Amino acid sequence: MNLPNKLTIARVICVPIFVVLYYLDLNLWACIVFVIASITDMLDGRIARSRNLVTNFGKIMDPLADKVLVYAAFCLFIEKGVMPGWMLIIILAREFAVSGMRTVAASQGTVVAAGMTGKIKTVLQMFAVIFLLLAPYAKALDIIGKVLLWASLVMTIVSGAEYIIKNKNVFSM
Repeated sequence: MNLPNKLTIARVICVPIFVVLYYLDLNLWACIVFVIASITDMLDGRIARSRNLVTNFGKIMDPLADKVLVYAAFCLFIEKGVMPGWMLIIILAREFAVSGMRTVAASQGTVVAAGMTGKIKTVLQMFAVIFLLLAPYAKALDIIGKVLLWASLVMTIVSGAEYIIKNKNVFSM
């Protein structure tokens, strides 16, 4: 197994550690684990492309690992009243729509690549989580976290619409 794939697996392994730390109200430690996991997202793709180590495993697991990490945090935030559930419903609806579209496209021999707006969405979500984890330490961090959360929601909608519009031919039979 190559290094980028090991980093992806490490990100998935970080999720239960992050969850336990959050439940123990160790937000700073949970944040550190989340940041480390988020950094592996940046590193695995960069290493895979620069060293020509792109694999089918990485193509599938890398975005899945990102979603498991971020959406685990969102579920915890909903449980503690930090984030409203309807936001996650919109986010998940976009993910299912894009994933479904990618599956249909793949069955037709077409690859739907990640767009820049989708990458911006993911980065905004990750930063929102970081700031919301640190919110108990300063009101300003809570405000920044919520602004980033709203910005990520807007980018979720924009990137979802972009995927559908750019790839509408996938839906015609």
